[in-house]
Amino acid sequence: MERPSIMSHYKNLRFYATQPHDCSYLPGKQATTLFMDPGIVLDKQLCSDLADVGFRRSGQHIYRPHCSHCNACIPARIPTGSFQMRRTQRKTWNRNSVLEVARVSAGFRDEHYLLYEKYINQCHQDGDMYPATIEQYTSFLADSTEFTSFYEFRLDGHLLAVSVVDHLRSCLSAIYTFYDPDCSQRSLGRFCILWLIAEAKKLGLPYLHLGYWIRNCQKMNYKIEYRPVELYINQEWRQLK
Repeated sequence: MERPSIMSHYKNLRFYATQPHDCSYLPGKQATTLFMDPGIVLDKQLCSDLADVGFRRSGQHIYRPHCSHCNACIPARIPTGSFQMRRTQRKTWNRNSVLEVARVSAGFRDEHYLLYEKYINQCHQDGDMYPATIEQYTSFLADSTEFTSFYEFRLDGHLLAVSVVDHLRSCLSAIYTFYDPDCSQRSLGRFCILWLIAEAKKLGLPYLHLGYWIRNCQKMNYKIEYRPVELYINQEWRQLK
């Protein structure tokens, strides 16, 4: 597997591939996902090392795409030290500068779920998470790790957005962000990424991981709006300026 210096340390890890299934992002494509043995306890060191070679976390599962005839899913991360806001990003930042941000521990909260339910049911009716359910939300986000935090974004006490984030060795890893679709003029999704870039830099972490970018998927285009961005291609991180 990639990066022998890292993965040889975990040579006894077991991974399992799913059966091919309909791709959630590219119509007409079949996808296969590689999952780490769910019986392995997730710790910060393990998740950090696997994130460095393109794996992601969802609930208690560590995974990455493993499609035999497609490599469209490319891990993306933002180097926090060299990131520079563009003009439109600066406007988004200034527009939301009044928001109050609080870091809270991972876990189920009714207020979070109601916002998630509203977001999924209004914004992602074409996705495999629709319709939202408590069980799906819990397994995906609320059932997280000891190094996971929820960042709440509020205006006058009203919850507008939540970012679920793993605090890893050299990065913040953005697991998922959901927000109030009635506040679309605020560009809350983009603002949350800008805020997390700044937060990672403040914490002395060199990267913000954004998950997988797919060139031919319009929903993923926002991930390369933040420049420079690094993409994990052919077993190494390469900067796209």
